[in-house]
Amino acid sequence: MATRGTPRRKAGHAGSAHSRQHCSARCTTKDSELAGDRLDPDRMKLDSPQCLLDQEEAGEAGDRQLLEPETWRTYAERRIALRKFLTADLSPQLLKRHHAHVELLRKCSYYIEILPKHLALGDQNPRVLPTTFQFIEPQKFQRMKKVGATQAKIQLLLLGELLEQLGHGHSELDALLESPDPQPFLAGWGLVEQRLADLSAVMESFLATMVPGRLHIKHRLVSDINATKIPNLQVTLSAKTPVTFDRKESVAHEDWASLRWSVTLQPAAPEQFELRYKLLDPQTQQERVQYSIIPVAAYAFDVPNLLPNRSYEFTIKRVEGYTLVYEPWLDSLTLQTGPRAVEGPAPRRLGKLGPALTTPS
Repeated sequence: MATRGTPRRKAGHAGSAHSRQHCSARCTTKDSELAGDRLDPDRMKLDSPQCLLDQEEAGEAGDRQLLEPETWRTYAERRIALRKFLTADLSPQLLKRHHAHVELLRKCSYYIEILPKHLALGDQNPRVLPTTFQFIEPQKFQRMKKVGATQAKIQLLLLGELLEQLGHGHSELDALLESPDPQPFLAGWGLVEQRLADLSAVMESFLATMVPGRLHIKHRLVSDINATKIPNLQVTLSAKTPVTFDRKESVAHEDWASLRWSVTLQPAAPEQFELRYKLLDPQTQQERVQYSIIPVAAYAFDVPNLLPNRSYEFTIKRVEGYTLVYEPWLDSLTLQTGPRAVEGPAPRRLGKLGPALTTPS
């Protein structure tokens, strides 16, 4: 019995040793992998550039293995075409510039320009216009101004709508580009091409709408009697950039304010402006009349006779002309005057200084 039991113990001992050796090998491999992870910080960060690059390369390698070579080439070319469209024709920088331009147009003033058809916009002679206005019926001109205001409002609303469509289209195509699904670039590429064509058409409409153009009027401005005395006229809608205060140079003092302004994106030219100011939160009847409208033919003005330590609101605009049809925005500025200076007692006069005292050595 003993002699038979001894080999069993040896076999069991050998099996235990083999198990320990196998376990040791596995532990050594696992420890080396953990040590490798600890030594390579980029592999430990799931959002690191190296990790993302590895994931993208692995995804492309997997897609390449699933697709035939010719199919893979088509898939890659279409992805490149879509990426080019999103970085050139519909880039975020381009959309940002268009947003800024639309915001500027929303602050512009809109005017009617009446010119003979043989003159281009901007080439008009000021001496010709008064003569032309003599033959235009006032009632028809007022109706035309209402049409111009309506057209300006519609154009601004349309610009906002078109710009929103471009933004949604960019987000939609960008999500498609980041998707790992290759089907939109293969079986569904026709829909993607149609979407690209639609967005290109929207961009063309947007660019055309940004420029105020010819007014669409149904009636003649000149009566049949006067029609033979003047040439054919064309009516267009033009925009002037807004007048804005210089926030750095406009300051308030104890009882007066120094104001400076300019025309956006235009050099200083002779223009007539209208400066308004009023006292905020008047307390008495006398304070309620602290407002005024001042015509100014310059780009600066000092407003006197203000109350100390009070807040005033200032607005600036062009003088309203006969051809103005729509002015949706005016720049305003709030300034607070300084406190009244405290009048203390007059300083005592000192006597005449005598010779300096000396100490005998």
